[in-house]
Amino acid sequence: MYPRISDLFSDFLGIDLPFDIFSFGFMVALGALAAAWLLQKEFDRMYRTDLIDPVEIPDPETGKKKGRRRMVKVSPSMIVGTITVLAITAGFLGAKVFHILENLPDFFRAPGRMLFSSGGFTFYGGLIVAGYVIARYVRKKGIHLGRVADAMAPGLMIAYGIGRIGCHLSGDGDWGIAADVASKPDWLPMWLWAETYPNNILGIDLSAAPVYPTPIYEFVMAVVIFSVLWALRGHNHRAGWLFWLYLVLSGGERFLIEQIRVNNEFDILGATATQAEMIALLLIAAGAVGLWKTWSKPADGDERSGERADGNDRSRKEASSAP
Repeated sequence: MYPRISDLFSDFLGIDLPFDIFSFGFMVALGALAAAWLLQKEFDRMYRTDLIDPVEIPDPETGKKKGRRRMVKVSPSMIVGTITVLAITAGFLGAKVFHILENLPDFFRAPGRMLFSSGGFTFYGGLIVAGYVIARYVRKKGIHLGRVADAMAPGLMIAYGIGRIGCHLSGDGDWGIAADVASKPDWLPMWLWAETYPNNILGIDLSAAPVYPTPIYEFVMAVVIFSVLWALRGHNHRAGWLFWLYLVLSGGERFLIEQIRVNNEFDILGATATQAEMIALLLIAAGAVGLWKTWSKPADGDERSGERADGNDRSRKEASSAP
């Protein structure tokens, strides 16, 4: 394994970097960039097809001149940078807090180590906190939240998959239970069935009991779900429908993988479940309800205008661009 991407560069490319780059952080950053690029493309597509309203930003030609601050209306793609920064900041904070809540005994034993370690993040914590922060921001900007959620859904899925590659490279403990090596199909490579994660960042020796490489499985499932969402994004669905579908599919993926994944379990009313299983079931339920409510809306031609957060008419976009 390569906990540091700089070591991978050295072994495969012969390039010795003068500084360390951790694999997990590198892949998370790569996933965030991919999601931001996809979101920008979606915002521009929605803006061109009148599915989303413009946002107001300071006119770059007059914004720096004293006493003059004219606002112009542009595609929401112009605020993707701000959304990305908010998502990364709130996401890391939420992911760290939820990881601590999931591992409270370890936190109380060594709080400083867990707080400042380069690993130890829970995706769902990041998703929940970042989602809340972004929702407040886009509503403040007067953009319809359902359209923004739809635009973000495919990128969220591919970012998750890329992040899982970071987990695999670093060997940060997000692996599966001990693999049944004897049951491996002959046609399947061993590295897809059982992995020992040599040189993992936790320093755990798994040579005696190889585990299922669940990050690889999650990456594959994330790519499949992303492909489905990306293919459906252009269909004439109601606002929010694609995001609710994302919740169902991503929650289902995570619930399934938790059946062979190592994680702390909690006792709930005589049953045991991991934090991820509980959140995954909640997301599936929320997504299913959202899909039902979305499809049960009356299919009238005035739906989009009723969805606008600010109540403005689309024609004002053209009027604002006039000198």
